[in-house]
Amino acid sequence: MATAEFAVVLPAVVLVLALSLGALGLAWDQIRCVDAARAGARAASRGDTAQAVILVASRAAPSGAEVSMSATGDLVRVSVVSRPHVAATLLPTLLRASSTATAVLEPSDGQG
Repeated sequence: MATAEFAVVLPAVVLVLALSLGALGLAWDQIRCVDAARAGARAASRGDTAQAVILVASRAAPSGAEVSMSATGDLVRVSVVSRPHVAATLLPTLLRASSTATAVLEPSDGQG
């Protein structure tokens, strides 16, 4: 027999559970964004092409993440941004996982 208290508490429990799972998913995406940006910056510092850098970072990033690369002088910066999947309908513009990694280009030894 369902009581009025149970009927009131159940939606609150479901909401807390959904938000907790969304937060865990966002934290997992953040970890993957950090790893992807770091892998991309490492590849760029070795002198890989921009296409190869973006491919390396995209493989490590969460699905649907945006990967960008920029170079200034001897520095290269790789950024990865991912929108949350679970909480996207609740707060689509406020929540996102992102990371930027910067690396120094390694000098070329000229031996190809």
